[in-house]
Amino acid sequence: MTPTPLLVLDVVGLTPQLLRHMPRLTALAATGSRAPLTTVLPAVTCSAQSTFLTGTLPAEHGIVGNGWYFRELGDVLLWRQHNGLVAGDKLWDAARRAHPGYTVANVCWWYAMGADTDYTVTPRPVYYADGRKEPDCYTRPPELHDELTELFGTFPLFHFWGPGADLVSSQWIVDATRHLLRTRRPDLALCYLPHLDYDLQRFGPDDPRSHRAAADLDTALAPLLDDAAEQGRTVVALSEYGITQVSRPVDINRALRRAGLLEVHTQDGMEYLDPMASRAFAVADHQLAHVYVRRPEDLDATREALADLPGIDEILDDEGKKAQGLDHPRSGELVAVAEPDAWFTYYYWLDDDRAPDFAQLVEIHRKPGYDPVELFMDPLDPYVRLKAAKAIARKKLGMRYRLAVVPLDPSPIRGSHGRLPRSDEEGPLIICSTPRAVGDRVAATDVKSLLLQLAGLQGPTEDSGEDTPEAT
Repeated sequence: MTPTPLLVLDVVGLTPQLLRHMPRLTALAATGSRAPLTTVLPAVTCSAQSTFLTGTLPAEHGIVGNGWYFRELGDVLLWRQHNGLVAGDKLWDAARRAHPGYTVANVCWWYAMGADTDYTVTPRPVYYADGRKEPDCYTRPPELHDELTELFGTFPLFHFWGPGADLVSSQWIVDATRHLLRTRRPDLALCYLPHLDYDLQRFGPDDPRSHRAAADLDTALAPLLDDAAEQGRTVVALSEYGITQVSRPVDINRALRRAGLLEVHTQDGMEYLDPMASRAFAVADHQLAHVYVRRPEDLDATREALADLPGIDEILDDEGKKAQGLDHPRSGELVAVAEPDAWFTYYYWLDDDRAPDFAQLVEIHRKPGYDPVELFMDPLDPYVRLKAAKAIARKKLGMRYRLAVVPLDPSPIRGSHGRLPRSDEEGPLIICSTPRAVGDRVAATDVKSLLLQLAGLQGPTEDSGEDTPEAT
């Protein structure tokens, strides 16, 4: 039996509201099928993708956010890349049991490095010994790197995240995916399209610029959909979350610091979070924050410090985490969920003059929490573009550079995610090119089984997520 080839598009931030601005995906849904997709808590990239590919919740696969406090290291780490962090039976493992030799291409889905896929492409800068960081990607097999670079140029890392994030990165990913479909013909191709993440966080989902971003992405992916149709591929387009309008940043770590629970250490006049010494601190991740409490006797003081903080909707304890499928040792002792119009900053300093130098950089691996303000250049600095131009000139000359352009004011952010959606219109959805392939609703834990069924590798009565509790 030959499996039905699949193309799975992770269209980040896609919702029914945005689909109205995307005629090509709308047509795919009209001739095929679509349904709301019940996501997981937290509704963030790494957690949702891991659920899609394992059929389990964070309590089982262990990806409790885009990052967490690694207690064994005493450090907060976000955006790790090794697939060994994800526990459980992966989609490709199940597919190969049913069909030995099943081939898989992963183009920029997360936790790609170390995954047992046949073809891998994922963002990976070059970290030079003198401290420079240059755009690049990691590929497997290694020769694919030079092949893609020669055809499409260096992976556009500074268009993938930061103030310059735009359609260029998604276009490169589309081109790379098309190339792999033409030259390698994998049975399953996973393609991650991040473009909607940018303007929706910058401007909110109702802004005309966000609608234009949706239309632009739809145009960019049209040739990929054409290729899939020519090859007889079943296409699945899904999203991890919907981005909703926000207006209130919540400084959760500053509240813990004022309560005497969070500690910092100082070097060269700059303050750094000291997670090993802190009685409590939070790892902010969009609209969810894992709150790590060092000793049980400090739980009550931590709850009290956060109880009246405006913008917090609820604080999950052990029972609350269990009810949401988030009771994993990597989770915080408490988990804070923001109100619908609020989101969490990582800021822990009380005086901007004491902020660490990385605070004004695009530095996703140094900051102990997610920082969407990296999407902006500082509007209060009249020389910010001149500074950026000088830094880029130094970069082009092969010199060390410091692109300190990110503001310390979180107020411009207008879109966020991480909570469970209030309605299907604001939530993620799933589209399939096959009519009647999806029912009235698809749970994130059922995506793995659905893809196996569409490939012809699992019967419709089998359900790997049948006994898994689902966050609703």
